[in-house]
Amino acid sequence: MVGSIANSLVELGEDNTTPMVPLVNNVGTTCLTINEPEVGKEAVEARDASIEDVLVKYVEHLKERTQHHLGYPYNLDFDYGSVIAKLSGFSINNLGDPFIESNYGVHSRQFEVAVLDWFAHLWEINKQDYWGYVTSCGTEGNLHGILVGREVFPDGILYASKETHYSVFKAARMYRMECVKVETLVSGEISWEDLQAKLLLNRNKPAIVNVNIGTTVKGAVDDLDKVIQILERNGFKDRFYIHCDSALFGLMMPFFNQAPKITFKKPIGSVSVSGHKFIGCPMPCGVVITRSIYEKKLSDFNQVEYLASVDSTIMGSRNGLAPVLLWHGLNRKGYKGLRKAAQKCLRNAIYLKERLRESGISALLNPLSSTVVFERPIDPAFVQQWQLACEGNIAHVVVMPNITIAKIDGFIEELLEMRETWFRGGKIAKPCVAADIGRENCLCELHKV
Repeated sequence: MVGSIANSLVELGEDNTTPMVPLVNNVGTTCLTINEPEVGKEAVEARDASIEDVLVKYVEHLKERTQHHLGYPYNLDFDYGSVIAKLSGFSINNLGDPFIESNYGVHSRQFEVAVLDWFAHLWEINKQDYWGYVTSCGTEGNLHGILVGREVFPDGILYASKETHYSVFKAARMYRMECVKVETLVSGEISWEDLQAKLLLNRNKPAIVNVNIGTTVKGAVDDLDKVIQILERNGFKDRFYIHCDSALFGLMMPFFNQAPKITFKKPIGSVSVSGHKFIGCPMPCGVVITRSIYEKKLSDFNQVEYLASVDSTIMGSRNGLAPVLLWHGLNRKGYKGLRKAAQKCLRNAIYLKERLRESGISALLNPLSSTVVFERPIDPAFVQQWQLACEGNIAHVVVMPNITIAKIDGFIEELLEMRETWFRGGKIAKPCVAADIGRENCLCELHKV
């Protein structure tokens, strides 16, 4: 149960609505220590027992945190124990290019290329026409996709909606690219009018456009076809590069019949997706796919003699266990299993949104999304208890395959109990979040029907 309201209520800003977010306690004040081991049989036994005790307590902590995990898009419904046990004794490193074997022989390129081929098939690009690799996370996929775009158009301007994941703006800073932030609709989707207006201000320079296949906070999907139409209609034909940040929904949308297609049959340059999100994996990882004709601009300058390979990846040394686990997960689930899981997520997200609204809590659920946005809980301890992701006046739950109806019900019951205290049984007005999620989704006294 969360802590005392009196001790943990968030302070409100000057407008009495926007929370001033407290930072989580600095881990440096509570971290573990590393002690120099003593010699002697009894000292060794005591040391080993102490280490084991710490690990046992840590496992219990992880179990508890996993049970109260709602705000971040990680599928925690997986079991790779037997696979990891078989491979834990090897230092598996996929150094450099996945398609060119290096002198280092303890790698998993055969698994990695199988995973890449699967995604290339999903996004409809022929084997000889694509290049890609298994990344350390979705951010690395974005960094690589934006880098390729910059190499294709060195003087290009990067356009990204203001609700784009921060890693895209990080890429702009790292590569010293001119970056234009585009306004969004209240849903979180990119504003087509603002995109067109800002493109027209820079007609003399190519456009590198980040398209969100699910925004970070609201789960909004930018219309790829509309982006292409705007670019071609306004004089950017053959002078644009599109990177699709498909971190979560890029792997869910293909299994919804009504969803638009993310495909290389359209004039896109790259797609990235996270492996630890919808598929489920015990370590962060991801996949980035681009066109081989574009990748050649990087690989031509990245011959590495001591590897006997090429390396145009961001990280160089890469986790060789991740491709094995992705290969294992995709083989066990297949298209049918992924479709079933995606549809379950959508059903449970709808259930959560309806439960919230039935309880008088403002909530938004975008089409093709499993991200349910609602009023930000007032108590930071409650936010930390359920590991909710917050921004301004709103928070969200990302419904993943491990989020069951029972877990949703438990969360709602605790949230309603706490709200009775926060709003003193109705004596304090509920917050207005119309500006954040739209008037039609706000259930404050002013906007509720």
